[in-house]
Amino acid sequence: MIRDFQESEIDPLAVGAWILGTGGGGSPYLAQLNLKNLYRQGKRVQLIDPRDLDDDDAVAVVSKMGAPLVGQERLVDPAHLARAVQLMESYTGRKFRAVMSVEIGGGNALSPFLAAAHLGIPVVDADAMGRAYPEAQMTSFAIGDLPMYPLTLVDCRDNEAIVARAASWKWMERISRKICTEVGSTSATCKAPRTGREVKDWGVLDTVTKAVALGGAVLEARAAHTDPVEAVLRHEGGKTLFKGKICDVDRTTTGGFLRGSAKIEGLDDDRGSVVELAFQNEWAVAFRDGQPIAMTPDLICLLDTVSGEAIGTETVRYGQRVTAIALPAPAVLTTPKGIEHVGPRAFGYDIDFKSVFAS
Repeated sequence: MIRDFQESEIDPLAVGAWILGTGGGGSPYLAQLNLKNLYRQGKRVQLIDPRDLDDDDAVAVVSKMGAPLVGQERLVDPAHLARAVQLMESYTGRKFRAVMSVEIGGGNALSPFLAAAHLGIPVVDADAMGRAYPEAQMTSFAIGDLPMYPLTLVDCRDNEAIVARAASWKWMERISRKICTEVGSTSATCKAPRTGREVKDWGVLDTVTKAVALGGAVLEARAAHTDPVEAVLRHEGGKTLFKGKICDVDRTTTGGFLRGSAKIEGLDDDRGSVVELAFQNEWAVAFRDGQPIAMTPDLICLLDTVSGEAIGTETVRYGQRVTAIALPAPAVLTTPKGIEHVGPRAFGYDIDFKSVFAS
């Protein structure tokens, strides 16, 4: 099925994707405004069910790459995302049937919509993470050992780069990250092209629809003056980890990533305890009084206690009243191969993965 993506769905998509971004993917606010502006100009985007792709269809996989904090300070024309796709078409000599996001989290959930509005091709209702992650090898396509090249990268200074080949997914990450860092730690990219068959076999399906529904649930709760955090938990089958106030933030942009931690001083039933959320673009591990209580690939989400608005690693600040929650991860991420790619040790923590949702 292919359908028109309605302008009324833009806000729910942004709200839901910001929650699923687990602190990363970049704030969707600027992409949200850009997409609304394109709709006002008469542009329209269609959404295609991944199951309706032909096996040999070519699918572009796009994202903004870099440190989320830089993306908030350095505004970029969304046409750069379309240009990254066009550069890939020129290099491969093949036209794309559709475009999809590498991650449904944060602003990158809207990246394929910005590209599609310029290109006139549909967006696939799928991504390769079911959340957001910072590195190229942290995707369902990498877990499936699919080809990792070529990659195209475009920046706002009219620089264009093509990574024609890489020895592994980690090498693709290192090479492309170095280029991204050199052009200012923010760029538009088109990842290795996927076939319709690969998307159906290894994509995380229906995630645009999921994000829109989640965001809609939050917006409905706000309108009804009910608890939006509870609406998220109920909609996604999540669990509350901790409630409190941000008491310290340690944040630095280095190597093309935003790294650091945020500390939460407990309130109400959690008074007397402190939770530290460690992050690399996204929240990776939650430590309560020094002991790990939640970790990737479970989704660790930090929400404003009153509004249910997601709080990103680049927007978290002292004094915010927050609720840390956990949401279940897509099944592909919790397989043994998935844990190798996105478990705690993939982020440098010598911890065995234990899901918040383990029975």
